Amino acid sequence: MNRRNLLQAAATTALAAASGTLTGKALAASPATPSAKPSSDAFIRAEGSRFVRHGQTYRYTGANIWYLAWLGTDGSYGDRGRLGRELDRLKAMGVTNVRVLAGAEESPVKDSIKPGFLREDGSLNQDLLTGLDYAMAELGKRSMTAVLYLTNNWEWSGGMMSLLYYATGKYINNNDPAHPWPAFPDYGSAFYSNPEAVKRNFAYVRMLVSRTNSVTGVRYAEDPTLMSWQLCNEPRPGVTPSLMKKVLPSYYKWIADSAALIRSLDPNHMVSLGMEGTIATGFREDIVLRAHRGIDYMTAHIWPLNWSWVDGKDLAGTWDAGKAKVEAYLAQHERLAKTLGKPLVFEEFGFPRDGELYDPSVPTTFRERYYRLIYAAAEASLAAGGPVQGTNFWAWNGEARAQHGDHHFRDGDTRYMGDPPHEPQGWYGNFDSDTGMIEVISTHAKAFASPEARG
Repeated sequence: MNRRNLLQAAATTALAAASGTLTGKALAASPATPSAKPSSDAFIRAEGSRFVRHGQTYRYTGANIWYLAWLGTDGSYGDRGRLGRELDRLKAMGVTNVRVLAGAEESPVKDSIKPGFLREDGSLNQDLLTGLDYAMAELGKRSMTAVLYLTNNWEWSGGMMSLLYYATGKYINNNDPAHPWPAFPDYGSAFYSNPEAVKRNFAYVRMLVSRTNSVTGVRYAEDPTLMSWQLCNEPRPGVTPSLMKKVLPSYYKWIADSAALIRSLDPNHMVSLGMEGTIATGFREDIVLRAHRGIDYMTAHIWPLNWSWVDGKDLAGTWDAGKAKVEAYLAQHERLAKTLGKPLVFEEFGFPRDGELYDPSVPTTFRERYYRLIYAAAEASLAAGGPVQGTNFWAWNGEARAQHGDHHFRDGDTRYMGDPPHEPQGWYGNFDSDTGMIEVISTHAKAFASPEARG
C-alpha cells in the first residue's frame, strides 16, 4: 500500500470514528448537561417565499464573519474575549444572523487558512471543533442564529481543491500565472465526479451534522441557534461552457446527495446551497433553477468590483454603470426566487473603501452608497411582499487591524478579519471604527426586522 492509500485508509477510519460509526475516543470534551429539547416551531423554516419561526415571519439583517470558530478556540490562535465583544457589537447594530465557516481543509493549496478542521490524513482538529461549539453557544446566548457552510469552492479555506488533492495527489493554485483564469475553478470542478473526494466531503458533513456541542450539550441537529446547513461557499460547475456541460450531471447529483445526507441526519434545519447566482453559471438561469430544486431557499452574492462592474480607483466615474448592473442582478434573482416560490437572501455583498485602499482611516463614501443600494432593494421587496428575507454583508472586521504594513495575511497571524487570508486585510471588511457603515447597517436592521423583533 502506497503513502496515499495509507492516508486514505487513515482518513476513512478517523472520520468514521468521529462520526460515531466506530468505537473510539470521544470527539470532544464531556458535554454539559443538555437542556430540554426545543419545540419544532423553534427552528427556522421556509414556508413559501418567507422564513417562519414560532409561527411568525422571520427576517434578518446579517453579517459574514467566517472566523468565529478560530476565535472560539481556547488556544494560541483563539480569543474568546474578542469573540464576545464582536458579537455584542453586531447585536447592538441589529445584526441577528451570522454566516460562519464550519469546514476548512488543510493542504498545500496556496493562501489557505491554517489550521483547518480537516487534515489530509483524515484527522480532525478537535480544538477548532470545540471553537465552533463555543461560538454557537455564544450566539445562542444572544438569541442570534447562524448559517454554517461546510466547504468552499475557493482556496482560502482549502475547499474542494484540497479534497480533490486528498483523492488524487494533484492540485493547482488560484491566480497562478502558469494556470490563468479560469483554470482553477475548471480544474476544481472535477471534485463533483471524484468518488473519493466526495466520500471525504460526506464523511466530514456526517460527522458535524451528527455532533453534540461540547459546551452546551445540545446536538447540532437539535439546536435552534442553527438556521441552515450550507453545502458550500459559492459552488460552481466550472466556468468554461464546454466543460460546464460535462460537469453539470455530477454537480446536480452532489447537491441532491448532500442535501439528502443532511436531512437523513437532521430533519429540523434548512439546507442551503451557498450559490452566487447566475454569475456562477455563465448567466444561465436554468442552472440556477435546477440547482435549487431540492434546496430550501435561494442565495445571491453581488461583487461589482470583483466582476469588473466598477473600477476601484475610479469609483466616482464608474458608479452609475456599476449601479445599473447591480440593480439588474438583484431584480433578476428576485424574479428567479419568485419562480421557485422560495425565500431569497442577499448573502454576500461587498464594496471597497474609497480609492480601493485598506486602512480604516480611509473614508467609505461609496461603500455606504452601495450598502444602501442593496438594503433598498431588500426593503422594496419587503414592501411589495416579495421573497427577500435576509441580508448578510461581507464582512465584519471589528476590532482587528492588519498586522503588517502591506496589509497581507501571513501564516500564523491571529488578528482575523472578514477579509480572508488570500485578500488584502481591510479590502471589504467593516471595522468597529466605521461609524458611517455602522449607521447604514443599523438603519436597515430597524427597517427590515421581523414584526415581533420590532415589538
